[in-house]
Amino acid sequence: MTEINISKQATGQSIPASPGNRVAVVIGSTRPTRICPDVASWIRDVAQQNSPLTYELLDLAEVGLPLLDEPLKAALQQYQHEHTRRWSRIVNSYDAFIFVFPQYNWGYPAALKNALDYLYHEWHDKPATVATYGTRGGGKAATQLLTVLQGLHMRALDNHLELAIGDNDVDNDWQLINVDATLNPYRDKIREIDERLIEALEDDQR
Repeated sequence: MTEINISKQATGQSIPASPGNRVAVVIGSTRPTRICPDVASWIRDVAQQNSPLTYELLDLAEVGLPLLDEPLKAALQQYQHEHTRRWSRIVNSYDAFIFVFPQYNWGYPAALKNALDYLYHEWHDKPATVATYGTRGGGKAATQLLTVLQGLHMRALDNHLELAIGDNDVDNDWQLINVDATLNPYRDKIREIDERLIEALEDDQR
């Protein structure tokens, strides 16, 4: 993390977000036929354009957490398993999060809830938002997860994405035919999310 310029603090001027600020774009679906990596990669690429932040993909399928198996509650941070300690280090290494996931039966994927529940203090006060997708955008799933983020004391942005992806947007293998064409209408909203994250992280450095 770059050192804060104290003179700027004293004068009340804006402190630029550090190039060291890392934002995890979390791939929140582990389904074998998922399109989540394509959606998350597109969001990452658009958000990264001309941003001082560093956007990185974080794939829960690669993290590979088992169903929550810690004997003690996460708030104690007395982790018994190496996979939990590793997950704690990964989450601690990021300054903010964009959670990308599909809407399943009006809810969000169990793998994402599982990953969140493994930890507690590591999430505290970190800026976050969600990007849901579904035939109608996934708004019900977004509402549910935003409530969970509040319970984890994350700083959820007012801005979030609800990406409408219909049957005409996918091929016979349920993969996106043209990611950019499908998601391009949301480009400006992603740029707004980048701006809000920059503001939130600058507030951390004041």
